[in-house]
Amino acid sequence: MARLYEDYKKRITASLMRKFAYKNRHQVPRLEKVVINVGAGEAVADPKVLEVIADDLATLTGQKPVITRAKRAISTFKIRAGMPIGVKVTLRGARMYEFLDRFFNFAAPRIRDFEGFSTDSFDGRGNYALGLNEQVIFPELEAAKIKKVFGMDIALQTSARRDDEARALLEELGMPFRKEK
Repeated sequence: MARLYEDYKKRITASLMRKFAYKNRHQVPRLEKVVINVGAGEAVADPKVLEVIADDLATLTGQKPVITRAKRAISTFKIRAGMPIGVKVTLRGARMYEFLDRFFNFAAPRIRDFEGFSTDSFDGRGNYALGLNEQVIFPELEAAKIKKVFGMDIALQTSARRDDEARALLEELGMPFRKEK
């Protein structure tokens, strides 16, 4: 069992039940999935770029990424419908908690000029999205062996109905948020 999941079961559930006065532990918000998406516009000219990105993403997550394809043609960008243009990974269960544990405790502090994540990135339904400029912050990847630097979008989906519940959950899990001024 993942360390972060054990902490959620033992400490975080009880803390959130007290904070929001839930009557049943099944009312407590939980993480449902984490989706990591990398869009690679360069894949139009060189499809081999996606293989390099997929290898790095597999190393980060412990799971093989899926290649995403264009839904429709966009002539301005020379994209045809069905062309491979990115990769994504959907993490659930133990892999999700392991990834978040490494992300919050090791990778996030390595972001340049990091003061915490913005609290404005909630969607109004208890989900949170953030973007990273480069994958170099993850200690699993050796900087000397990186062939292509890429950014990624990370979406955290929770079962919370409101943003304040989701923020409390993510704070308890260890996500560093910016201090309000």
